[in-house]
Amino acid sequence: MVTTALIDDAEERLRRAVLANDVKAIGDLLSPALVFTDQTGQRLNKIDSLIAHSSGSLRIRSMTIEDFETRLMGSCAVVTVTATVGGKLDGTAFEGRYAYTRIWEHREGRCMLAAAHCSAIA
Repeated sequence: MVTTALIDDAEERLRRAVLANDVKAIGDLLSPALVFTDQTGQRLNKIDSLIAHSSGSLRIRSMTIEDFETRLMGSCAVVTVTATVGGKLDGTAFEGRYAYTRIWEHREGRCMLAAAHCSAIA
């Protein structure tokens, strides 16, 4: 059964893994069927996401969570996050505020990120 505590723990593990660029830990949290729409509108799957981290084309160096909400929906949860994120994308430094929506599914005794969307906040 999915609980707020399980989802909040998965979110924190994802945050730590992304900041550490721990590709294995990131991969363990992503569903094989992941669909991620990034801030440019590009749709990425699990492999695309892992390649971005492992190749170094995406490197997140800072992440400050400003707002965080979890809504449980059966065996899934919808998480909304506002964060200030800094790092490098394709060698170019960036920093900005972003709104994220993530859908976590709980199956086989663990939480996996099934879908996510990111929008830049002007």
